[in-house]
Amino acid sequence: MSNDTPIQYGEVTATYFWDDGSGINGDTGAPAGGEPMQKGLFSSPSWPLGTEGYIEYEGEQHEFFIGDRGPGEPSNDCDVLLDIDGKTFADMMGEEWNDESLVVNGGNGHAEVEYFITEWGDGNGEEGAPHPFQQPDNKCEDAVAPVPEEHLPQEEEDEEEAEEEQAEEEQAEEESEDSSEKQDEQEAEEEEQQDAASATSEDEGSDDGVTAETAANDLSGFGLMNAEGTPSAAGLLTLAIIPAILIALAFAWIRRPSGAHAGVTDDSGKGLMAQSEGRHGIASIIDRLRGKDE
Repeated sequence: MSNDTPIQYGEVTATYFWDDGSGINGDTGAPAGGEPMQKGLFSSPSWPLGTEGYIEYEGEQHEFFIGDRGPGEPSNDCDVLLDIDGKTFADMMGEEWNDESLVVNGGNGHAEVEYFITEWGDGNGEEGAPHPFQQPDNKCEDAVAPVPEEHLPQEEEDEEEAEEEQAEEEQAEEESEDSSEKQDEQEAEEEEQQDAASATSEDEGSDDGVTAETAANDLSGFGLMNAEGTPSAAGLLTLAIIPAILIALAFAWIRRPSGAHAGVTDDSGKGLMAQSEGRHGIASIIDRLRGKDE
């Protein structure tokens, strides 16, 4: 109950009572609210029966509910406006409660307390400022004051903190998304650069291959083979010409003049076509093979 939000606050003078129907020490009978006398049952001259709240005395809180009417004459002139059960009053004052005499041993029988009403009861009585017993027109307005800020709910502050936390979370999410987008863009740029580099490398390799092939064709001088791997017409012609050239060169060599050096002019003027008679001639070699040169 003490954690509920107060709907009315004030300061009043309080005394104590214990009406259990025993008739001891001025007992006036059982409480008017129908609940048995117990710790936490307070009495008010005007507030509705069943009203709930708590009082605060020297920094300590004590919960209560209104279960009886009183005090009587002490409430005149708005003097004493709250009756506290004897056991709670003894605890509040740091004294002992005497169950036999129904009194608080030692201490003062009155105390200035702060009250906090958290819920109005639905029993007989009037809400708002208290009034003396059976004097409804004599409102004790001085017994009501604004609720202290420390006892007000912290909903506004909690809402502000929640909004700040939400804003921070949203900002963190946005920063995370921005960072992720930048990282994706960077990765995309790197991928594009890698693709461009790969394409350039392939183009250069293709150019090199064409150049090398062209160079090979230039060096060979002839396209001997066609696409199917068989000799082409040009290749066949080349193969036919090469033996003829070789035969002509051999014939010229055989017919060259004798002497220490090939190409020495003979007396007949035939040059390389003159019949060979020297040791270097092909005929001389053939004669030796036949055994004519002994």
